[in-house]
Amino acid sequence: MSSSPLQLPGRDQLNLGMVSTIALGMAAFLNPAVVESAGIDPDTVQLASLTFSAILSSILGLHLVASIGGPDMPVVITVLNSYSGWALVAEGFLLGNSLLAQVGALIGFSGAILTWIMCEAMGRSITSVILGGAGTSTAAPGEAAEMEGEVTIGSVDNLVVSVSTSIWSCIAFVFFYEFALIPSFLLPSPLQETLLEADSIMIVPGYGLAVAQAQFAVADIAKKLKAMGKKVRFGIHPVAGRMPGQLNVLLAEASVPYDMVFEMDEINDDFDDTDVTIVIGASDTVSSAAEDDPNCSIYGMPVLRVWKSKNVFVSKRTIGSTGYAGMENPILYKENVEVVLGDAHDTCEALRSAL
Repeated sequence: MSSSPLQLPGRDQLNLGMVSTIALGMAAFLNPAVVESAGIDPDTVQLASLTFSAILSSILGLHLVASIGGPDMPVVITVLNSYSGWALVAEGFLLGNSLLAQVGALIGFSGAILTWIMCEAMGRSITSVILGGAGTSTAAPGEAAEMEGEVTIGSVDNLVVSVSTSIWSCIAFVFFYEFALIPSFLLPSPLQETLLEADSIMIVPGYGLAVAQAQFAVADIAKKLKAMGKKVRFGIHPVAGRMPGQLNVLLAEASVPYDMVFEMDEINDDFDDTDVTIVIGASDTVSSAAEDDPNCSIYGMPVLRVWKSKNVFVSKRTIGSTGYAGMENPILYKENVEVVLGDAHDTCEALRSAL
């Protein structure tokens, strides 16, 4: 199934018509006498109206969900979670089971609150999302902005530097380095060298970190850098991952101190003063297109402005990989951004070893 939203002509009117028809079917089921003049058996009327309403409800649900696409797709999970709760409430009332109704209400409200949080974080209308994009334009989006510049590619192999830590080896390394006698392949990689020279470092994790299970390596990197006297912080987007709070839980699992983890609103203004930002597996939540390209599907969504840092390193599996928006991230083409290709876990392990 395509991640792009289904935009049928007259989408809102179609939804309204199905809801009205389902309501008529419910009325016929509850009071079959309304069609008694037609000479149809009441049991037949109830069975037919129930079957027809169930089929039409399924079509309506599919259309509502399919109309939510692109970067809004994570919201579908929370919306359906909320809907399942309200269905459980209705079942509790029908069966006279108060416990079932109470549990359903808890699920329904928690899903609704989670949906509201995600919509607020993404700059979306919660009413429009719940009603399948109601009130939004069905016109095709304009042409996306062209990417300018070239992607600067780094290599995982270049991250690991093998240098002896004995005092005499260090003195010899400095001596030969000063006289340009050290082979280039033994010199620190751009990322390692930049990290060692930086005072302020920001780490921005995304869903790619969760998939690669790289949180423990990232936590060790942060602790090592902090032990060197550097200012290390984590910037978390409210909808990073697949659910709000997923990255916070992963970092807590890796024993990252809470005072190192900051939400987007707390940290976004600090990127201008950040020496190095490391983006691990994030795409839409750090895309400059949300602010610069009115034709893209995530335009207007609040994002982490990582591209404003002095140096940015983005860990990606491949250049062509995209987020829910299905578009390439323009920050990859900026002069201060270097892309490190490969599995996030392998990249973080290599960097941890190098440090």
